[in-house]
Amino acid sequence: MTDRETTADAENPEKGLKKGVTNYGDKEFSLFLRKAFIKGAGYSDDALDRPIIGIVNTANDYNPCHGNAAQLIEAAKRGILLEGALPMVFPTISLHESFVNPTAMYLRNLMSIDTEETVRAQPMDAVILIGGCDKTVPAQLMGAASADVPAIQLVTGPMLTGSYEGERVGACTDCRRYWGKYRAGEINAQQIADVNTRLVSSIGTCSVMGTASTMACVVEALGMMTPGGATPPAVTADRVRIAEQTGRYAVQLAKHGLRPSQIMTGKAFENALRVLLAIGGSTNAIIHLTAIAGRLGIEIDLDQLDAMGRETPVLVDLKPSGQNYMEDFHKAGGMVTLLRELRPFLHLDTLTVTGRTLGEEIDAAPKSFPQEIVRSVQKPIYASGGLAVLRGNLAPQGAIIKQAAATQELLEFEGRAVVFESLEDMAERIDSPDLDVNADDVLVLKNIGPRSGTGMPEAGYLPIPKKLARAGVKDMVRISDGRMSGTAFGTIVLHVNPEASVGGPLAYVHNGDRIRLSASKREISLLVSDEELERRKRAKPITPPTVERGFQRLFYDSVTQADAGVDFEFLRPKVMTDKVPKAR
Repeated sequence: MTDRETTADAENPEKGLKKGVTNYGDKEFSLFLRKAFIKGAGYSDDALDRPIIGIVNTANDYNPCHGNAAQLIEAAKRGILLEGALPMVFPTISLHESFVNPTAMYLRNLMSIDTEETVRAQPMDAVILIGGCDKTVPAQLMGAASADVPAIQLVTGPMLTGSYEGERVGACTDCRRYWGKYRAGEINAQQIADVNTRLVSSIGTCSVMGTASTMACVVEALGMMTPGGATPPAVTADRVRIAEQTGRYAVQLAKHGLRPSQIMTGKAFENALRVLLAIGGSTNAIIHLTAIAGRLGIEIDLDQLDAMGRETPVLVDLKPSGQNYMEDFHKAGGMVTLLRELRPFLHLDTLTVTGRTLGEEIDAAPKSFPQEIVRSVQKPIYASGGLAVLRGNLAPQGAIIKQAAATQELLEFEGRAVVFESLEDMAERIDSPDLDVNADDVLVLKNIGPRSGTGMPEAGYLPIPKKLARAGVKDMVRISDGRMSGTAFGTIVLHVNPEASVGGPLAYVHNGDRIRLSASKREISLLVSDEELERRKRAKPITPPTVERGFQRLFYDSVTQADAGVDFEFLRPKVMTDKVPKAR
């Protein structure tokens, strides 16, 4: 830590076990009672007089992405003890994308509330947030931003790659690639069963630049993670050492009172967005960064993000935009190798959890060495705009496309709409031999947005209709108001806003309508007149889904659209105080 930060003692003299005692009307008795109960666990007065560092435990038998959480907790505790503080482990919700119904996104905000309230409720001077699978890291940072207690993120790390018939494979881009081969009849049932056992060869998050890896990288750029902490695989000694160092930094954060709001500034979010573009990262990260920033009163300007994208090349050669895997990125030096290349584009004066600036951390890191995973600005994977923001009468408030993972010939395209009204409708008809669909059509899926009652699933990656897949079709233009896994690839327009369920123009697309996509013009347009659109709206008023109780009712009543992060409106400040990226 440096002298840049003032300690929190003057603002909050109550620290450690004295912090936030339960209110029985007698403060001294409250502390007496608290100490009496915790001593039942064998703690001494000496231990209880030290700073307390909370550690969020998201271990869960349903969550193999967090399968190393116990090991990381022990290493973090070691780092905390070496710095003379007291570690305290506590659980929160744990979310795994493949095991949560209807989707982990549906429960992200609940996990953020769980994180915020447990951090607020229990005595801790700083907290270590252990997360990995897609929605856990944003949920934790959303909660930490709202609680504004000193916090540091520790990710579980990516899995190792496997092999199938001599080919290197990893989740989950290769999951989708092989499933596409199976649907197309290129491999049989035994082969798809065999590859199923090879795709995930260890615990950890997806081994490609999916949402989990994307969030790890952008959080390191944001300054909320131990430098070098984004890329070490889950099962390596490097990952354990990062956990120990995270424990040490957490104690320093507690001593100096450096809070998330002091680290996650507007300029820090600009750095994170720059890295998102340069890694060819997940479209989900736009929603997540918007939600995290929104908790701090910072608005993400989609048009300026697009302008930033036009000048930011994709430099990291990882699937789905490239060919390699996260363990290769780690061996290439990890995030500092990329940050050095991006240095002219970054705000180097932003603070990190070390108490030093991003620029100081880059300077202090080991020197770079020859490697081929992180390209130079002069020889990028994709020249500019790995992600692009589209607008038009089909998405007046914006939509997103991941150009770097698309079929380039389809980025300038006009075709006939083949419409599915819901997930159920798509499941029932997509593989029907009678489906009226051709390779030069546009697949449209409605009613999977935030307020649709589906939880905004990663269903935007519509499958190629089986009869076309078996004819050799590998990609089509696909449009929805839902999301797509960061591991997916294809010419896919997502987050169409406003969504169909609230009466957005997407609701009124008919079979046979013409749709135009122009990535160069940042356009997504329904080629019908304004008068015809209005006629369709009058003829078919939107009836919102009926939700009677529980968290689903809370979600439906409170959730925002994609451009506001799909967060709950009441968890965001009433007035935004900053807007990024700034125009250059």
